[in-house]
Amino acid sequence: MRHSADRARTAAPLRAVRELWQGYAVDYISQCGTARRARPADEGKMMRVVLAQPRGFCAGVERAIEIVERALEKYGPPIYVRHEIVHNRHVVERLRAKGAQFVDEIDEVPPGSVTIFSAHGVASEIERRAGERGLPVIDATCPLVSKVHIEGQRYANQDREIVLIGHAGHPEIEGTMGRITGRVHLISRPEEVASLQVGNPEKLAFITQTTLSVDDTRAVIEALKERFPTIVGPDTKDICYATQNRQRAARELAKIVDVVLVVGAPNSSNSNRLREIAAECGVPSYLIEDAKALDPAWLRGAGSVGITAGASAPDALVEELIARLHEMTDTEVEILPGVTENVRFRMPTQLTDRSPA
Repeated sequence: MRHSADRARTAAPLRAVRELWQGYAVDYISQCGTARRARPADEGKMMRVVLAQPRGFCAGVERAIEIVERALEKYGPPIYVRHEIVHNRHVVERLRAKGAQFVDEIDEVPPGSVTIFSAHGVASEIERRAGERGLPVIDATCPLVSKVHIEGQRYANQDREIVLIGHAGHPEIEGTMGRITGRVHLISRPEEVASLQVGNPEKLAFITQTTLSVDDTRAVIEALKERFPTIVGPDTKDICYATQNRQRAARELAKIVDVVLVVGAPNSSNSNRLREIAAECGVPSYLIEDAKALDPAWLRGAGSVGITAGASAPDALVEELIARLHEMTDTEVEILPGVTENVRFRMPTQLTDRSPA
């Protein structure tokens, strides 16, 4: 397998290489506004594998996983985790093998046992019940999720009703709605704005689920501002950086490949959205949990495949997918130029000292 990241230092040369290498002819204009190409009949060429940048773990996920690992190291197994620490079966299974026990309800945790709240956050009621049971709690809630909780409660303290933009049933949404003492309206689509029943149209605020990007929420926010001109909300810079970066990279990736593979769990909101974004660009796109889920038929007639990964997918799964592709045909791997993320969040105070309890 040849890695040729040097050839992908800028987007323009990468597109030029693609056109030169395959001699494509313009077929149609994709939804992303870029000319898509029809691959020639010659199937003897090497498969180009292009990796999105960034992809995979974000800082919040890395922190949550490290919290479980450090807790196991400090306190010893078993450590109890409410819900999946992150939405990825491989991560959960690896931590379970080390001694982490995952439970659906806080009542399942034996009294006095060290308990970790997942990266998605929890409602205040869960926190209260954990206290009643005498559970030593370590909070692995992503700091960006916690920031949304704080913003929502701040608006509620101003006697504003809150419009929460997100997906019903997602653990983050359940946690956020359960931490705001005021009235919260949950919507996900612009069409739902017209049917909102609010007490005072002049006292409204909106907040958003962190796994939604600026692009995902733009139409809903515009509809809210059109109906409620005085509504307030956080600055767009408060949107989760990781979500926005990965979606932008997926869109750029889809412009230059024939097929897009998204590594991620089926219950991962951000992974599903990455697949949708690539598909919106007119490219066949598939969400797969790991290399074993790859269907060779998806690559029939393709000369290039793009790979990205959701924020809770470990890079090892991407590496295994590349290896599987290499088993199927000769491959040449490139990295698409993109944002380099250097964000790192602090550990909870209970785990800054790694010495045994």
